[in-house]
Amino acid sequence: MFASIGLRTAVKSVSAALRESGVSSRLKRDCAAISVKHTDAIQRPIHSRNEAGCSGIGHFAIQPVRNYARGARKKKPVLESQLNDLPPTMLKIEYAAVPVAQTADDLVKRLLTLELASHSEKLQLKTEQLIAKVQRDEADRSSTEVRVAILTSRIRNYQEHLHRHPKDKANKRWMLMAIDRRKKMLKNLRATRYDAFEHVCQQLGITYTFPPEYYRRATRRWVAKKALCIKVFKEVQKQKLAQRKKIAQNLPIIQTAQTASTGTP
Repeated sequence: MFASIGLRTAVKSVSAALRESGVSSRLKRDCAAISVKHTDAIQRPIHSRNEAGCSGIGHFAIQPVRNYARGARKKKPVLESQLNDLPPTMLKIEYAAVPVAQTADDLVKRLLTLELASHSEKLQLKTEQLIAKVQRDEADRSSTEVRVAILTSRIRNYQEHLHRHPKDKANKRWMLMAIDRRKKMLKNLRATRYDAFEHVCQQLGITYTFPPEYYRRATRRWVAKKALCIKVFKEVQKQKLAQRKKIAQNLPIIQTAQTASTGTP
C-alpha cells in the first residue's frame, strides 16, 4: 500500500516537472506528426528519399517487395495478318457486282465496304482472292488446287489467332489437322501433276518440305530392338544363302540320278 502511494507521488512529480519544462508537449507533437506521416506512407506507395539517402518517410523505412523467380518478359515478334493487304474501300463479295454500290453516298459506302466489315467477311474475301489465283476456270470450286487455297487461308487464320492466344488448344488441334490435310493434297498433286503443284506453291507462297523418314522418337529400347531385328535378319539371310549353295551343289547329282533311272542319255 505504501509502495503504490509512493509510486503515484513519483509519477505526479515527474509529470509536473516535464510539464514545466515543455518536454511533454513536444513529445505529443512528434508522435502526432509521426502517425500522420505513417498513414501517408501507407496511402502513397511511392516513397521519397530523406537527406541521409535511405528510402523511407520520416523515421520509417519501407521494405521493398521481393519478387522471386520472375523472369523477364520477352516481346513477341509481330506477326503480320494476311488481311492487311485488303484496302478498307474494297466492296464486300455480295456487293462487288452491284453497279449501284459504286455511286452510293459515303455513309452507304461505309456499310458496303470493308471499313465496317467483320473478321469473317474479310476472311471470306481473302479466301476468294486465293482461290482466283489457282483455280482452273471460273466455275472450278472442287479441284485440288482450290481446296489447297481454302486450307491455306484457314491455316494462316489459325496461326494469327494462336499468336495472340497461345493457350488455345482447340484451335491448335484444328490447325494441325488442316496442315495434315493440305500436306496430303500437295503430295498427291506433286505425284500426279508436277506443273500444277509448282504453280500452286508459287501463287500461294507455300514452302513444301518433305516429311522425315521416321516419325517415331528413337529411344534406347527402340534402338536396341531395331539392332536385334537387323541381326536376326542377317542371320536368316546367311542360312538361306547356305541352303541355296547346298542345293546348287546337289543339283548335278540329282539330275544324273534322274537320267540313270529313266535311261535317257
